[in-house]
Amino acid sequence: MSKVRDGILGLCVGDALGVPVEFRSRKELDAAPLADMIGYGSHNQPPGTWSDDSSLTFALMQSVVDCGGVDLYDIASHFTGWLYKLRWTPHGRVFDVGNATAMAIERLNDELIRPDLAGGRSENSNGNGSLMRILPLAYLLQGADLEERMTRVRQVSSITHGHDVSVIGCSIYVEIAIRLLNGRALQDAIAGAIGTINEAYGGNPELRRYDRILQGGLEDIAREDIQSGGYVVHTLEAALWCLLRASSYEEAVLLAINLGDDTDTTGAVAGGLAGIIYGASSIPAHWIAGLARLGDIEALCDRFESACGANGQTD
Repeated sequence: MSKVRDGILGLCVGDALGVPVEFRSRKELDAAPLADMIGYGSHNQPPGTWSDDSSLTFALMQSVVDCGGVDLYDIASHFTGWLYKLRWTPHGRVFDVGNATAMAIERLNDELIRPDLAGGRSENSNGNGSLMRILPLAYLLQGADLEERMTRVRQVSSITHGHDVSVIGCSIYVEIAIRLLNGRALQDAIAGAIGTINEAYGGNPELRRYDRILQGGLEDIAREDIQSGGYVVHTLEAALWCLLRASSYEEAVLLAINLGDDTDTTGAVAGGLAGIIYGASSIPAHWIAGLARLGDIEALCDRFESACGANGQTD
């Protein structure tokens, strides 16, 4: 199975697992932990339903397929097509969208604005809405130099989230994913990414927000000190904490989701990297088989992999 399917199915399954228990507290999930794919719950959606995390990931992939690379105006068109024309939705409706993402897409739809200026740049615009959809860039940018990687991640994040905290979080995630795609072990991938991020953002005061990742030892932090709400720093920390403590895809995503609160996004962010680490063959088969629009997702993965290969960006 392809490396693209590994990460993207990993992300989508993690998302779908988390949807029914989104907003449940850690205390609630400690009392009745999620252990399998279920349905309904928080959003009253059937089992295998994925959220905006996957929808916007697929929209980004579709744009790369259509354009053969990053075209910000085309990505913006696919994002507005999702919100207003219900493209890349699991069942023909949008049931979950973050405030910053919705505001940015509304801006793209209503104003003549350059796409990478649409995302909020205030401190309050640092939700995880760009982190959750950034994984496809790891595949596309594997062969790119540091400057291009940082520029493209900034541009694509900034369509909905333009503050440096969000951009840096996306950059850390993509840099880790690229190293995992190249066969590095997780600890090595994180260490290598930290070196690159320090080179790229060493003079930026916002980098300090990620000190718990950058300084190492994240896996030693107690569970009660790991937060799992919608703040981008917390989501990245939580996802990496789960990956560092887990020894399988299933363990990683269930650890992530059972942290509570923003369960679908923590599951998606952890699941994307866990899929790369362990492979799609390690994901319980009935979890994959139960995904809404599985055939469409797999076809998109294959087209996206071809587009990345044609662009000279896959190993």
